[in-house]
Amino acid sequence: MTTAFDPIDLGGKRLPNRIAMAPMTRSRAYGPGAAPTELNATYYAQRASAGLIVTKAPSPR
Repeated sequence: MTTAFDPIDLGGKRLPNRIAMAPMTRSRAYGPGAAPTELNATYYAQRASAGLIVTKAPSPR
């Protein structure tokens, strides 16, 4: 039986597990245009070993 902790090949990349984290950029952005900040980089760096992290770019205004 496959679990969330089993490795998977995805788009030619070998991922160590099947855990994916949704983007949280907007909830951690602030200021003019809600631009990403250093806090965004820290947030993703702290979670980098968890699994696949889906990120997004801010939309231009």
